[in-house]
Amino acid sequence: QVHLVESGGGLVQAGGSLRLSCAASGLTFGSYAMGWYRQAPGKERELAAAITSGGGTSYAESVKGRFTISRDNVKNTVDLQMNSLKPEDTAVYYCAARYSSLTSWRYWGQGTQVTVSS
Repeated sequence: QVHLVESGGGLVQAGGSLRLSCAASGLTFGSYAMGWYRQAPGKERELAAAITSGGGTSYAESVKGRFTISRDNVKNTVDLQMNSLKPEDTAVYYCAARYSSLTSWRYWGQGTQVTVSS
């Protein structure tokens, strides 16, 4: 059974930093693309950052230059370093996994709340 467990959310002031981590189990982690989605109140879930099995990264325009996604295929973790946080980054952040870009995001974590105060 696949489990994705996020940690590291919390309350931070605008301009501050947070680092989210997602621990994966039950899958061949190195073979999966990983992503961080976020959903703000009243808004659709959006893909903030993704990393392929080969380490290629992509980011939403709104977070480029501020967020960095990385993975550790030994520890089976994927992290999201968030710098220069803005109030509009406030959302529930979800870790997700998919086998390839041709498949949907199949596995999801339970989410972790990030709140950025102004």
